[in-house]
Amino acid sequence: MYTPKQYFIHSLLLLLTILTTTLAGGEWLFGKSILVSGEHALTWEYFIKSLHFSIPFLGILFIHEMGHLLTSIRHKVRSSLPYFIPGWLGFLGAPSIGTFGAIIHMKGFINSRRKFFDIGVAGPLAGFAVAILVLWYGFTHLPESDYIYKIHPEYLDPDFKGHQEEEGYITLRLGYNLLFYLMEQGLADPEKMPNMYEVIHFPYLFAGYLALFFTALNLLPIGQLDGGHVIFGLFPKYHKTISLVFFTAFVFYAGLGIINPFHDINRLFLSIPLYIGFLYIIYRKANISSETRWSIILLIAAAQYSLLYIWPNLEGYTGWLLFAFLLGRVMGLEHPEVSGTKEMNRIRKVLGWLAIVIFLFCFTPQPFIFD
Repeated sequence: MYTPKQYFIHSLLLLLTILTTTLAGGEWLFGKSILVSGEHALTWEYFIKSLHFSIPFLGILFIHEMGHLLTSIRHKVRSSLPYFIPGWLGFLGAPSIGTFGAIIHMKGFINSRRKFFDIGVAGPLAGFAVAILVLWYGFTHLPESDYIYKIHPEYLDPDFKGHQEEEGYITLRLGYNLLFYLMEQGLADPEKMPNMYEVIHFPYLFAGYLALFFTALNLLPIGQLDGGHVIFGLFPKYHKTISLVFFTAFVFYAGLGIINPFHDINRLFLSIPLYIGFLYIIYRKANISSETRWSIILLIAAAQYSLLYIWPNLEGYTGWLLFAFLLGRVMGLEHPEVSGTKEMNRIRKVLGWLAIVIFLFCFTPQPFIFD
């Protein structure tokens, strides 16, 4: 099915991504680049330790993509091997997770709702199962409570007030999702469990957390995301409406706080037209009438402005706006039409609803918070 050249290219990309995620893992694990000279220079010992992040993290992504691939092979739909995309930014001094993800290119034409559903749901379910195992191991094999002092010895200084108090220092706090919180409460030793500022230094917890984050992204019930395929399988007649409504709710939450009636008037004169222009761009390709498009855009802006007038401190998560742009302009909100609309069997329906529940448990409203 695949040529030696294809195997070589995909294997090379995987190996490069293992390298870049290991370098990134070292940065999170040790608190600084493992390429610099000094205490955390790149040595075989530190490289092996950094694999404790990259191997479980990439392993989850690999299983996710193999779920798609094997299901497409089962349905005799031509598709590529997984493309792993290396993406380490340490040489720029910027934080990264070492990869921009992995994708499979579907080469064959799919004209079946069941095939779309099966291929779409297989990846998230397979990756989620492995993510649960990684998190279980991480929560039940926490190092001793003094482990964090090896990474941050400054915490032992009685005069240390926290990185948030230091000028120019940016800290990253991970936000809770329901599943991570429940597993922490049920599995972790409270004496050893790090706070959400320090989880980045615990490779299995951080790898599992990122896996839940990407699982939720894939299961958003929008367009041709895996969650979009699930919704199309369960509710083919209402996919367009569900996709548009959920996308609008997603954008509404993401943009909360951008236009605030208590901002300086000069700032409002700049932010309001720019924000409305951004909304127009992401809705431009939506298959709706111009009147409906402008109604949605103006309603979003007006409702956000009004809510902030009542609750000035209300805030969404602007980090989602980039993903909203990719959804609206690149991926699209529509699903390919199929000729077959035969009812799905009970097992598929159960798996579809399971995928929806998994999304609800994995979605993090504010996943990465920089203080």
